[in-house]
Amino acid sequence: MIPLLPTLIQHMMKLVIVTAVEEFQKDVLTLFKKANIENFSSSDIDGHKNGSSILMASSWFAGAKSGNESRLFFSFTEDEHINALFELIIAYNSNLETNNPIKAVVVPIEKSI
Repeated sequence: MIPLLPTLIQHMMKLVIVTAVEEFQKDVLTLFKKANIENFSSSDIDGHKNGSSILMASSWFAGAKSGNESRLFFSFTEDEHINALFELIIAYNSNLETNNPIKAVVVPIEKSI
């Protein structure tokens, strides 16, 4: 039997997750490109802030929206690209005049195939 584990672990990958309001989608894509993160996925999400007003604003009507249109981006990538992305996001957020900064987190990957 050939051991597979050494061939599975080629690089220390991490999962980077980025959220932003819909208006910043093109900017996030630019930041990913500048950080050399070429492979990623994205999805539409509804962003919510905790508060009683959200619960009070809940509607019985199916067509009503209660969240902010947002985007979720994620990529399995190496530390060097994540560090570059975080530096770019920090610089980007420092110039914002809004209360909706781009947010990012990193999750270590224990195993991957």
